[in-house]
Amino acid sequence: MVTDRQVRRLRELMRRGKTLALAAAKTGMDEKTARRYMRLGKLPSEVRGNHRWRTREDPFGDHWDGVRSMLEINPGLEAKTLFEWLQRGYPGQFSDGQLRTLQRRVKVWRALEGPAREVFFPQVYEPGKLCQSDFTDMRKLGVTIQRCRFDHLIYHFVLPYSNWETGTVCFSECFESLSEGLQNGLWELGGVPEAHRTDRLTTAVQKTDHPEEFTRRYSALLGHYGLRGCKIQAGKPHENGDVEQRHHRFKRALDQSLMLRGSRDFADRGHYGRFLENLFSQLNAGRQARLSDEIAVLGKLPQARLEACKRFEVRVGKGSTIRVNHNVYSVPSRLIGEKVGVRLYSDHLDVWYAQRKVETMGRIRGEGRHRINYRHIIEWLIRKPGAFEHYRYRDDLFPTSRFRMAYDHLRERYGPVRGAREYLAILELAATESEAGVDDALRMLMAGEVTVSAEAVETTLLSQGQIEPATEVAVEDVDLSLYDGLLTGEVRA
Repeated sequence: MVTDRQVRRLRELMRRGKTLALAAAKTGMDEKTARRYMRLGKLPSEVRGNHRWRTREDPFGDHWDGVRSMLEINPGLEAKTLFEWLQRGYPGQFSDGQLRTLQRRVKVWRALEGPAREVFFPQVYEPGKLCQSDFTDMRKLGVTIQRCRFDHLIYHFVLPYSNWETGTVCFSECFESLSEGLQNGLWELGGVPEAHRTDRLTTAVQKTDHPEEFTRRYSALLGHYGLRGCKIQAGKPHENGDVEQRHHRFKRALDQSLMLRGSRDFADRGHYGRFLENLFSQLNAGRQARLSDEIAVLGKLPQARLEACKRFEVRVGKGSTIRVNHNVYSVPSRLIGEKVGVRLYSDHLDVWYAQRKVETMGRIRGEGRHRINYRHIIEWLIRKPGAFEHYRYRDDLFPTSRFRMAYDHLRERYGPVRGAREYLAILELAATESEAGVDDALRMLMAGEVTVSAEAVETTLLSQGQIEPATEVAVEDVDLSLYDGLLTGEVRA
């Protein structure tokens, strides 16, 4: 079959003055065929008619009307589902290798007769008019802090016109995270766009019973910065398309940067935060020209930031605990019966009394959980050791695994009553002296197979210089001659 390329080559040779016979020979055509194409003045593709006949019998011809009627009723049906339906209805008539044929036919039907597909309309953005934000899950990147898995989110803030972006580490899609992340983005940007668009965050943005209204706190946040709020329709993430696309590109860039770094482990959250800041700076480096257009028309920032927290006033219960957002926290027992103020931030909470901050503790993620600090209650546990055995939050009173091992050993040796007394005495030493020192003392006592007791731990604490560091590991030199002998056969495995 003569190709268009051969005919073009033939014409080129004829223009150079070659004879028809020579030009036909050079292009691999018969002389009569070459003369015909020169006379027609058309390419083979222009002469050839459309292929309108079948080269083989259609295996689905007798059943296509039934397949088409099912597609018209349920356009979402997949070709594989329909193929399996045909195999069940007509056993032995269709082999697995014919699936691809049906898939092509269904694809053609969707393009020519199927329902209209959703159309996406590219938007033209103006500088300084809009900012978008959303949360994105970072777990798949495998970041760790001191070898411990660091599950977290990034509150991602983007300007659609210039694609300038920044982010804040957080742990849940709560209002406190949104408030902190949005304010971080605005103050880093140095100005305020006209509008802010986010998705339908039930807990942070919209009211459950009135989805058309923003929550009071979110409205107050927008009002403080002079922002006009808008949110996307339910199930339409493409309406927040710029930030969704930046999620993908940012995480891909972060993944590549972590590969270049050679490790996904960080010493602490501060190191990881600085690593993210440097990455955002690199990503924004090429956007300065369009960013300057935005900065020129941004609104002014207010005098100060809003505090990104939720405030509560709760009374301390008889168990020296408070309940905040369906979770239980312990506070110093001196506050029992008093009303305290609680400021709940995205990753921690502060407890205030008499205009003084008396306690700061990490925020519990989720609901129905508890965090009891043994230092808050140890004084009264010493006085009431019998309460320890069946204490509801007893597991929180083992700071490390060694403390739990010590308690199990003491309970087995002395029984539940005296074992609890001994363990609480050890816990008191941790509260008054040093938790790390007591942990090291327990390690040394257990390694030396010495009887664990409060007196032994206290004695070991007084001789801190004699405690060997846990990181000191003695490894003898390896005699490589043994390996050489194994290879030569002188030593038997």
